[in-house]
Amino acid sequence: MQVTVVKSKIHRVKVTGADLNYIGSITIDEDLMDAANIIEGEKVLIVNNDNGERLETYVIPGPRKSGEITLNGAAARKVAVGDTLILITFGIFNFEAAKKFKPSLVFPNDKNLLD
Repeated sequence: MQVTVVKSKIHRVKVTGADLNYIGSITIDEDLMDAANIIEGEKVLIVNNDNGERLETYVIPGPRKSGEITLNGAAARKVAVGDTLILITFGIFNFEAAKKFKPSLVFPNDKNLLD
């Protein structure tokens, strides 16, 4: 049996941009991506704490130490600059491996940077 479990979480980041004219995705500061063990192109669940929206897209890296969290394309309609998000990725593991797996959890400061 295989199960899907949380692989990575970036908890309570603020939206810094929303770009309707981009093809799609979410841009995340590459330092946050590294800390959370998230790779370019990985599927991410976005939970908006301010309006209850939940959506999925893929990740593209943003400039390091920028704190950038920008929703691009249609996803930009689901957020406002300043909204608080939780970003979650998942992995598929066999049952025994899943019980031992520890996700990468990242808690940035109020500027979306690592302390």
